[in-house]
Amino acid sequence: MTASLQPATALARAASQPYPNDSSEYRAARTALLAEEIELRRHIERVAAQRRALPPGGVAADYEFRDENGKTVGWKALFGAHDTLVTYFWMYGPQRERPCPMCTAFIGSLDIPARDLSQRVALAVIGRSPVERQLAFARERGWKNLKFYATVGDRFARDYRGLAPNGEEWPALDVWVRRDGQVRHFWGSELGGTADPGQDPRGAPDPTPLWNILDLTPGGRGTDWYPRLDYGNGA
Repeated sequence: MTASLQPATALARAASQPYPNDSSEYRAARTALLAEEIELRRHIERVAAQRRALPPGGVAADYEFRDENGKTVGWKALFGAHDTLVTYFWMYGPQRERPCPMCTAFIGSLDIPARDLSQRVALAVIGRSPVERQLAFARERGWKNLKFYATVGDRFARDYRGLAPNGEEWPALDVWVRRDGQVRHFWGSELGGTADPGQDPRGAPDPTPLWNILDLTPGGRGTDWYPRLDYGNGA
């Protein structure tokens, strides 16, 4: 049985400690915010538990991909020794001169922790461009730890919401499991198109650290700023 939780307001009051020169108004507001942060953390954990408890998803077809050696491979190569696979389909089809900046920001945030993630799950970045083209951009960005694959045909991208009927590309973050010789779709982000007024569609929680850090600042995410591939200042 789950132990009863202390009220978030009580935990916040016990944990709230002033920094130098805090005003009483600031400390009261910060303690109230701390209670909300505790509730948010609890909500995130409830959602994560509900996600983990999902029943088996649909069986995936025997899609084919090409690896960095130009070899055509199936799911087995993407899973490796793991029974769980996380894939990200990025918007870098052959018609694009450069990849999507938002996809780039997210993939860049995965490169370093990929070494840690791979201790528990397999991780693959999938695109419609040839792998050598994806890798050329990866090297340009200094990415070293990610595995890239190209789709063979567009069936996978169309089936799993990476490619619209009109040819428009969408990003797609998915989790797959391998059980009893079958690959099943465990979870995919379905939040696109569900944004409240004044918001961009985004994950809950957002998987991109960029936005989470900006959420900690007075200016927040802003209303008209988005990541770019080049800021013109060498950064």
